[in-house]
Amino acid sequence: MTLLRIQLASDPGTARRVLHLHRQGRIHHDSREAARQEVWRQGRTPAGDPVFVGVTNGRRHVRLLYDVEVHPDTVP
Repeated sequence: MTLLRIQLASDPGTARRVLHLHRQGRIHHDSREAARQEVWRQGRTPAGDPVFVGVTNGRRHVRLLYDVEVHPDTVP
């Protein structure tokens, strides 16, 4: 399988909340679904659930980072 890194624009408050949930072993369902939708938007087929890997540094422009496995036959 091929991994695709997805970056979702976020605000600092949401990024802190997602990171906090991740550290508790929980999932922020809205951002995970947004990552899945971004994979579909790029014309690729997800092969599994998006995996949260972190946030970018930034005061105003924060991004949530997700890795998503995609089927290799959908990668251009």
